[in-house]
Amino acid sequence: MLKELLSTSIFLLTMFLVIKQPKNIPIGLSATIGAFLSLLFGIVSLKDVYEVIKIVWDASLAFIGIIFISVVLDNIGFFEWVSLKAIDKANEDGLKLYIYMLLIGAFISIFLANDGAALMLTPIVYSKIKHLNLKEEGAKAYMMGGGFISDTASIGLVISNLTNIITADFFHISFIAYAKTMFLVNIVSIIMSILVLVAFYKNDIPRTYKKEILEDKKPEDAIKDKLLFTMAWPIGVFTMALLSISHIYNIPTSFVIIFAGVLISLISLKNKKINLKHILIKETPWQILIFSVGMYIVVFGLQNVFLAHVIPNVIKHMISAGKFVSIMGVGLLSGVMSAIINNLPTVMLINLNLKLAHAPQHTTNILALANVIGTNIGPKMTPIGSLATLLWLHVLNKKGLDISYKYYIRVGIILTIPVLIMTLLSLYIVDSFLLHF
Repeated sequence: MLKELLSTSIFLLTMFLVIKQPKNIPIGLSATIGAFLSLLFGIVSLKDVYEVIKIVWDASLAFIGIIFISVVLDNIGFFEWVSLKAIDKANEDGLKLYIYMLLIGAFISIFLANDGAALMLTPIVYSKIKHLNLKEEGAKAYMMGGGFISDTASIGLVISNLTNIITADFFHISFIAYAKTMFLVNIVSIIMSILVLVAFYKNDIPRTYKKEILEDKKPEDAIKDKLLFTMAWPIGVFTMALLSISHIYNIPTSFVIIFAGVLISLISLKNKKINLKHILIKETPWQILIFSVGMYIVVFGLQNVFLAHVIPNVIKHMISAGKFVSIMGVGLLSGVMSAIINNLPTVMLINLNLKLAHAPQHTTNILALANVIGTNIGPKMTPIGSLATLLWLHVLNKKGLDISYKYYIRVGIILTIPVLIMTLLSLYIVDSFLLHF
């Protein structure tokens, strides 16, 4: 009983430090404090720590590599270029512009991860749409839409979200096997996201706009390093090809991403338009590596002394009720848990317990994907559901747009529930009638 109480207390303390960040304590240090206390009180052993490092090192390094590439692209003007393209192509149709911005967010989220879409595209979009002199609700329509779709569209590829990489690594799901099922499911999620956003904000989106007000420069003028911009496209295609065959040669995902980052870095040295050293040291989120290991150790302890006796039985009951119930059940469970306790600990907990349920391999894998859907979409119900959302709200606050927790939760629940349910339903349909692992 004492260990159960201690592990729960350490977990809650760690989550408080991570979410509230008192005295600006870095998230890596917060998770490290939790991990140290778990070791100190004997909730986890050094062997457990070693197991955790084996589980999360590849996912964390891969995610850091993706964000590094995103920051480099941001520094050469890629995100501004794509925003200006949307402004130009929408041809002064306000609704079309809104949908284009959502599609851009989805595209970036799929290939450059959800954090890249939320944290790098948001300031650029806001800097453009503020010239429309929108009322506060109109500005919120753009910002909430961009933040929402950055997560709901991040289930398409293994590299689209840290939770995807952790899950694919944990269950040994290859890049191709994952994409074969989830890319189709992601299309449903994107369409549903756009539909609910347009329906909710239809009265706040301006119907027309003056192109010259938003398009302060030609799209091509936004690019600071044309060589790197040109080469980034074939490097992207080459990276996708390498990821597609990486499982055949047992190449870790992080190795492929780091290789792509090195190629981009070498090309950037030609024109020296960006400060590579500053990006690598100051702008690349190395805290994620420390945070992932520390958080997983805390979760591992909670799992070992408490949840391992509860959640596997719940999952077994879901599985016994059939595929539809188990997919919906696991996805909704992880979605609600993510909204309450954050998605990173949730994806770790559900993954650990899926393994303990000892289901057939295909069933385990498809429920792991349901967990990914739940932990990527479910967090949008609350501001604390994901670190990306907390950081995104901080960025907006600095720009002068205050989105209260009360407003976020009210809107988040309305937007999230239909998207989550329909996306889980599409996973069931894709697996049952269209494709199989």
